[in-house]
Amino acid sequence: MGKVQRIFTIMVWLLILPAYAWAAHPLITDDSGTQGTGKYQLEINGQHDFDKETVAGVQVKTSTKELAATLSYGVLERVDLVVGVPYLWNRTQGNGITTFSGNGVGDATLEAKWRFYEKNALSFALKPGISLPTGNENKGFGSGRTSYSMFFIATQEVKPFAVHANIGYMRNGNELGEQKNLWHLSAAGTYAMAEHFTAVANIGVERNADQTVHQEPAFLLGGVIYSVSENVDLDLGIKTGLNNSETDRSFLAGAVFRF
Repeated sequence: MGKVQRIFTIMVWLLILPAYAWAAHPLITDDSGTQGTGKYQLEINGQHDFDKETVAGVQVKTSTKELAATLSYGVLERVDLVVGVPYLWNRTQGNGITTFSGNGVGDATLEAKWRFYEKNALSFALKPGISLPTGNENKGFGSGRTSYSMFFIATQEVKPFAVHANIGYMRNGNELGEQKNLWHLSAAGTYAMAEHFTAVANIGVERNADQTVHQEPAFLLGGVIYSVSENVDLDLGIKTGLNNSETDRSFLAGAVFRF
């Protein structure tokens, strides 16, 4: 793989890292909620990322589309198992010339969420997970190695508001020469502004996987969740980068089904 092609591959991979499954889409910050014993939740989420950078004098434009299915199952009242599989469409241009265009399955994830504390609307959870190298790393669809993560999740509810905070560590196994040890910090808030509508906001930062860049990517996100019924939600969101290391713009949409 040539130097410029390698840079493009890393750029694409940075757009989809990390690919772990998050709750309450379009939020990136997870909440401490679980499904309950024997209950399922299916999430179908779409995301379209746009990014423009200048790398080694080359103007790189990257467009990444993702369609992901995530299934959660309540093993116990406070313990969920979560399986996620993404499918990706990537396109990269250098100085206006398309250097890569392709699609394929991304890295699958397997996670567990354990809500270990709950009192007076305050709850804490732990969420360990692994990412399996099911995607083609040479085309920017995966990392090439198994990765794992551990997240601490805090949720405080004061209706109609709720606040969530995440502190996470990710061991970024990869074949791309990226940083192996990553951290994540984020916070989110929700506001039930009407019977069926919830406004959401999210801010966060994490360690840059690119070892040559000494700026940590940070984001801001806003969106809305529409509850069609008790068991069906639809959502829309926009995420913007707060610095050059983060993806410039992302548009998110999803649907949640509980049964």
